[in-house]
Amino acid sequence: MMMKPLGSAAHPMEDTIESVIRDAPLFRGGAGMVYGPVSGGISNENWRVQARDGSGDWFVKVPGNGTEMFIDRATALEASQRAAAAGLGPRVYDDLADRGVEINDFLPDRRPSTHSDFAGLDNCRAAIAAYRTMHGLPALGLTKTVFDMIDEHLRQVRELGAPMYRDGAWLLTNTALAKEAMEASGYDLVTSFNDPMPGNFMIGEDGTIMLIDYEYASMNDRCYDLGIWFGEMFFTPGRERELIEAYFGEVRDDIVSRVTVHKALADVKWCLWSMVQLSVSRLDFDFHKYGMWKKMRARSIMEHPDWAMHLRRL
Repeated sequence: MMMKPLGSAAHPMEDTIESVIRDAPLFRGGAGMVYGPVSGGISNENWRVQARDGSGDWFVKVPGNGTEMFIDRATALEASQRAAAAGLGPRVYDDLADRGVEINDFLPDRRPSTHSDFAGLDNCRAAIAAYRTMHGLPALGLTKTVFDMIDEHLRQVRELGAPMYRDGAWLLTNTALAKEAMEASGYDLVTSFNDPMPGNFMIGEDGTIMLIDYEYASMNDRCYDLGIWFGEMFFTPGRERELIEAYFGEVRDDIVSRVTVHKALADVKWCLWSMVQLSVSRLDFDFHKYGMWKKMRARSIMEHPDWAMHLRRL
């Protein structure tokens, strides 16, 4: 990673991180600090900041343009602090929290996972253990189910005049059917992670997993966390059943259906999120392609002959 000293900013995002380094008390006005970009995120501007004398190494998240529309930074800080206290996440600092900036200890002894890391069952079980810890944390002040997220993004798409999918009405009809079935069965609300991109699972040499990036955390149905993770990792139905058993201690039809429905709903949420990001983000990322992929995968579940059966089982 190329690290730069203060005063060498070459574009607006570097201007922003230099301002953060100067303003955060933790960085002592920026004296002796260097910084460099951390790749992988698609919401924010992520940086590594180091003290040249070796006295500190930090991960700094600068809020991405427009992310205040769908991220509650106070809840993100609350979730990060509770996760750190439980040993699930890195130490978090509250410097510049009023500006939405998040500063954590960098984790040099851990690496971000990739999809291939979860091809084996051991890492999957370690992730299940992390989810159990997450779901056992004290309740957060924010309740935000996947339906709340979808409604929020729909409002934003309309307000921004962002592109909408031609088959959007069909997706939303099936989302409404799922909501009706889910509300009839009731929610199982727990402190939820809600954002299982592979890079958010930090793997240690001992095989344990820590979680980073709690900005989408909320009180949500526990099966949403499992469903969105299963979808993100492209697990086979057989692997999904193994992990359901690892988490719940058994495999029941209603649990399988609840996870499957949430997997589809997660893709609806993220395809709409992509249209919002397409309109407001300054990150170099193909949000249109990402959103189309999510939309088509949601359709693959909702169009399947078993969709109606899954809704009945909830």
